[in-house]
Amino acid sequence: MKQSVLITGAAGFFGQHLTQYLSSHAHVIAGVRQPIDGIGETQVLGDLVSLPDLNATLERVDVVVHCAARAHVLREEVDDPLPLFMAVNRDATLHLAQQAAAAKVKRFIFLSSIGVNGNQTESTPFRADDVPAPHSPYAMSKLAAETELAKISAVTGMEIVILRPALIIGPRPVGNLAVLARMISKGVPLPFALASENRRSLVKAATLADLIRVCLTHPNAPGTPLLVADKTPMSTRGILEMLAVDTGQTLRLVPVPIPLLRFALRTIGYKKMDQQLFGNLEVDITATSARLNWAPPPAEYTR
Repeated sequence: MKQSVLITGAAGFFGQHLTQYLSSHAHVIAGVRQPIDGIGETQVLGDLVSLPDLNATLERVDVVVHCAARAHVLREEVDDPLPLFMAVNRDATLHLAQQAAAAKVKRFIFLSSIGVNGNQTESTPFRADDVPAPHSPYAMSKLAAETELAKISAVTGMEIVILRPALIIGPRPVGNLAVLARMISKGVPLPFALASENRRSLVKAATLADLIRVCLTHPNAPGTPLLVADKTPMSTRGILEMLAVDTGQTLRLVPVPIPLLRFALRTIGYKKMDQQLFGNLEVDITATSARLNWAPPPAEYTR
């Protein structure tokens, strides 16, 4: 008999990928905010920030995979967004987890972020045993949720699996990747022909979905956070080339010196974008692979 798995955020970018992928491995209930067609059996959960009563739904669930979150906010409309991130990514998560534990859900898989480790790497990749160093309200809220989930597990015995993925990439991306994909689709020349020296770890949506499949049942999955990324980091130019392939568009690149681009971005106040485009962020998944006897699927199976 297949496990019953509730996926929150099932209508989102990664949630849709995960719902489709896990449907052949488990009985999937797609948790959505409002009615939606085309993604199998759905359950309207409403706005999780309102802390809804979900006991009736959770009573028939073996595993919760919590993907719903506040993320990819390109233009904040408030001066201090941290309370908004905490309300969604910490408070709503804890309410859901508490209800899941009360309903005897066996395992709760939480999609955190590599941002909990930090926003850049220098000489060594991020590792699972690094001291957390979140630099954004989003990452801070994810770390806060991780901490409180561990407490719930200690009190209730519900198994908690924490995943810290690198930036997720796939068809129909979101956030900054979506902006770049739109520019590529419109044939806009991009000044990144020389951006081939930095190293940034990514995780394909299919790779992350496959790891979650393993985490549904693997006895070693609960415990300390699991980092996840594809095997080989990519440069900014490589990421753009992948986006062009995924969107079926022709990539137009212009060779502009990187120091000039970095200076321009910092001058107009885009220091964060400067780091994201030209800095390094590498992830070491050795501990994850050893603990779960798992490795990212070959690239031809995850495009």
